Amino acid sequence: MADLTTASGRRHRSTSTFWISLMASVAVLGSARVWSDPTPEPLFQLPTGTVKVTGKHPTRRFKVWLAATDARREQGLMYIRSLEPDQGMWFQFDAPDVLSFWMKNTYIPLDILYVAADGRIVRVAANAKPFSLTPIPSGAPAIAVLEIGGGVAAASGIQVGDRAEFQPSPR
Repeated sequence: MADLTTASGRRHRSTSTFWISLMASVAVLGSARVWSDPTPEPLFQLPTGTVKVTGKHPTRRFKVWLAATDARREQGLMYIRSLEPDQGMWFQFDAPDVLSFWMKNTYIPLDILYVAADGRIVRVAANAKPFSLTPIPSGAPAIAVLEIGGGVAAASGIQVGDRAEFQPSPR
């Protein structure tokens, strides 16, 4: 580091060293913000589709956003402030597995429906609590998850054993 001594005898860092230090501080603070406060991807940029749920109740159709990548599945419906009764998100996975979801940064209660590879709903986790970090496991292998507004599954008569089928929207 280069120091400058003024006529009064006070020492000062050189201007170039000051600017380098300032830029390094901004870079560190900027990168910390990225990790602590990610900018959510707007839902309108996601692929969409329809999920048809059939059972003993009248068939229900939900307009859904598709979460088919790790990044999109991780974000899910975080930061969403409202959801219409016929809206939701469909999480598609590559292979069946015992899944677990949480409600981090989720402002509204959700019903989380875990769907097996054959389309059968294997668990309905009703009214998941907003902001909860408590894991909500599928309890059985699932290949997809349908998230809808809290209470919509019960109001529609949707239950374990019903069938859910995703149909992508035409591009």
